[in-house]
Amino acid sequence: MNKLKKIIVLGGGSAGWMTAAALGKVLKNQFCHIQLIESDQIGTVGVGEATIPQIMLYNQLIGLDEDEFMRRTQATFKLGIQFKDWLKPGHSYYHAFGEVGKNMEGIQFYHYWLRQHLQGKAAPLDEYTLTSLACDERRFMRSIDAGNSPLSNIAYAFHFDAGLFALYLRELAQGWGVQRTEGKVQSVQQWDNGFIRSLQLDDGTVHEADFFIDCSGFQGLLIEKTLQAGYEDWSHWLPCDSAVAVPCAKAGDPWPFTRAAAQKAGWIWRIPLQHRTGNGHVFSRKFMSDDEATSLLMQQLDGEALAEPRLLKFTTGKRKKFWSKNCLAIGLASGFMEPLESTSLHLVQAAISKLFSFFPDRRFEPADIDEFNRQMDFDYQRIRDFLILHYHATERDDSAFWRHCRTMDVPAELTQKIEQFRASGRIFRFNQEMFSDLSWFEVMLGQGITPTAYHPLADMFSDDELAKRMDSIRAVVRKSVDYMPSHQDFINQHCKAAMK
Repeated sequence: MNKLKKIIVLGGGSAGWMTAAALGKVLKNQFCHIQLIESDQIGTVGVGEATIPQIMLYNQLIGLDEDEFMRRTQATFKLGIQFKDWLKPGHSYYHAFGEVGKNMEGIQFYHYWLRQHLQGKAAPLDEYTLTSLACDERRFMRSIDAGNSPLSNIAYAFHFDAGLFALYLRELAQGWGVQRTEGKVQSVQQWDNGFIRSLQLDDGTVHEADFFIDCSGFQGLLIEKTLQAGYEDWSHWLPCDSAVAVPCAKAGDPWPFTRAAAQKAGWIWRIPLQHRTGNGHVFSRKFMSDDEATSLLMQQLDGEALAEPRLLKFTTGKRKKFWSKNCLAIGLASGFMEPLESTSLHLVQAAISKLFSFFPDRRFEPADIDEFNRQMDFDYQRIRDFLILHYHATERDDSAFWRHCRTMDVPAELTQKIEQFRASGRIFRFNQEMFSDLSWFEVMLGQGITPTAYHPLADMFSDDELAKRMDSIRAVVRKSVDYMPSHQDFINQHCKAAMK
């Protein structure tokens, strides 16, 4: 029998405990033993407090009770991201989750909207988008059975306290048989073929396993320091290399969206939780000093700072191999892309999902490992291009940073996507890439890319007939939003956390 007998997950935080909890839940500690090694002396980055709707798949996998999860992590709901001042100062738009309008006769709604827009007849896109209007009006509810209404299919995600999330998952994972060991790795032992054999901790104990999952953060203790997988640097496309983060007291009721407000050398995030607000300034040290970045962030806080600002430095990119020999990197150990579209935990989740698809035995079949790496490469590259879009497609020329972003070379796939959209309004989702055509549409439009044409089949209705249909969709969306309670009222009714 070649089946794995033991897996070690190195590192806690969101990535480590998401991995361990999923393994514990699925394998039930019967197929093989799961051990997580972490040290309380090593802090976690903990800025991944915003998610995207795909987090639901993970929560379903491990059977989370959503209301309990929200109470335990001080969570709020999220219907999208507001991008403020990205196209130019004073301009804002939503990248909202879920449906935009309603497709007609097999043609995407946005082509009909483009037809009216080019004629000067379309209302703002937000007025056809339930989640955009709900963000504006601070409303929220979960889907209900409402037939053909947009209320039947409300896409949402969460904001939560990453530290509390890890503790919650730790409790669940240990209940499913995952063994937690406290300690710091002092040395790594390898077999003659380079595979990892065991980890020796600072207390002298030695821990062996068949398979090692590296969740040790930026340092990549196993995947990089031991196995030297290599790193692909993408900072020439995504020039921000630092972030300063600080929580503050909340001011008023939390809104149901993440805010990303562009600054002269980066952007500031604002993430509302039940008990506080998370804030951070992502910036490029080539264009702004640490002190200036910190000062800018502190000036824009809505409430009293609850801790000292914390500086993080990073290099945007990914491992050249996510999986090497008998070691798989997940989370920051596998790569880093700034949290502009809240994809950090999604990439953790994607790696966990693919791990189950390619779950190894002790032969560690090279063809399976190669395919895992190919698929993760694809996920990272397509998300990378989506992030680059926000920086590159802008009218801002008010600082050296934005002039650099506007004029920099970008990947050929992104250039092709922009040019095709500008010429015909068409967007094609390749091989189930992370972001859908609707996401690309909302962001390209929001960043000032307006097509000169639309799908020819969007002309199948007369102007009068199209106007009636568009007005009807708009009215249904408006009525649906009016039905929704306030975000705070929904939380109060279903999942309010106990305040400390």
